[in-house]
Amino acid sequence: MTDPWVALEPGADPAERVRALRRAHETFTTAGTVPRPVRSVVAESWRRSARAGVGPDGTASVELTDGDLGAYRAEHPLSRVMPLFRELLGTFASDGEHLLAVCDAHGRLLWVEGHPATRRRADGMNFVPGARWSEAAVGTNAPGTAVALDRPVQVFAAEHFIRRVQPWTCAAAPVHDPHTGRVLGAVDITGGDGLAHPHSLGFVRAVARAAESQLTLLVPSRPAGDTAVLSALGRDEAEVRLGGRRIRLSRRHSEILMLLARHPEGLTGDELLCALYADESVTPVTLRAELARLRRLLAPGLLASRPYRLTAAVESDADVVERRLEAGALVAAVEAYTGPLLPGSQAPAVTRLRDRLADGLRAALIAHGDPDLLADWAHAPWGEDDLDVWRALAAVRPTAPVRARLAALEAELAVPTGPPSPPAGHATYLQRPHA
Repeated sequence: MTDPWVALEPGADPAERVRALRRAHETFTTAGTVPRPVRSVVAESWRRSARAGVGPDGTASVELTDGDLGAYRAEHPLSRVMPLFRELLGTFASDGEHLLAVCDAHGRLLWVEGHPATRRRADGMNFVPGARWSEAAVGTNAPGTAVALDRPVQVFAAEHFIRRVQPWTCAAAPVHDPHTGRVLGAVDITGGDGLAHPHSLGFVRAVARAAESQLTLLVPSRPAGDTAVLSALGRDEAEVRLGGRRIRLSRRHSEILMLLARHPEGLTGDELLCALYADESVTPVTLRAELARLRRLLAPGLLASRPYRLTAAVESDADVVERRLEAGALVAAVEAYTGPLLPGSQAPAVTRLRDRLADGLRAALIAHGDPDLLADWAHAPWGEDDLDVWRALAAVRPTAPVRARLAALEAELAVPTGPPSPPAGHATYLQRPHA
């Protein structure tokens, strides 16, 4: 395939492709191996689906109904661009006997519209508003996989993990908040084999981009001078971009700005003292001096007092990772994670934030068991002594170097061997200092 994200290239025989995929699907569900001609993106999705406990004979569950669904849809950001989706895809869906579907960042279907007969058929597999179609819930499918990977994807016939979905073909693209980059959900077109064409994937991708452009107009961003972007992952001294300026902060100022960004409602002087200093002998005078120096560095009026708070929104790289992880976009979350949060900080509140973010990512990596993602983490500076991740990697990729590193790490830490286990509260790994 010249484009791995396209399910069926022009000239290919759909019927033969379906037969080959059904054989491959049967092989995977019985023997656990993925033979050709399964695309790598589908093979990886099948493995994630199996690890999530999805069965090939399962079905989607409906989580939102009636008033709950209506209220949730009315407040969802994508409700603003539903008229655009209907304008661009509505006629295409009706005339082609397809469905237009829109899901949220958790894979829950919010709208399913289109040809009446096709909708009735889709009802039989719970492809209905309010149903969860995340990859972790129903396996490989275009809207769920697009959200999980944070990129457009096409799924053809027996590439779907659940058998009852295999008569269908779908293409979906994620839609992002144009100001923050956060995944809001995905727009999808679902129907028959006629959608197994590069044009359908390109079409839905273009519709998603058009929706993002319209959201830019409907929800204008703050003026550049009123926004700040904070980079604090993998660095002891954070950088803040504000009004066209780049300001490198001291370690203490980095901690203060991160904590205030996490608490837009503000923190009192006593709360900041407890959050920043483990040593109770530090006086409020010391903190006030640090805040005065920070106030002079930043834009006038940005740092207010009583309580101490920021007067403009601050977007941090840690926030981006958290949002992607909460949305189930693990690949995108790992890509955005450039290292521990302010790794040299010993401030109690920062340490808790750092551990919570790293442990959340680690738990998700171990649960998904993707060998490439696990290897990326294990070979990063912050993961080279991560025992649980090395155990998980050895379980899915038991090469000689991996087994040797695991044995050395277990001997170094003097712990018994055993299966990997997600962290219950705090990471089981050595924390080395970072530059």
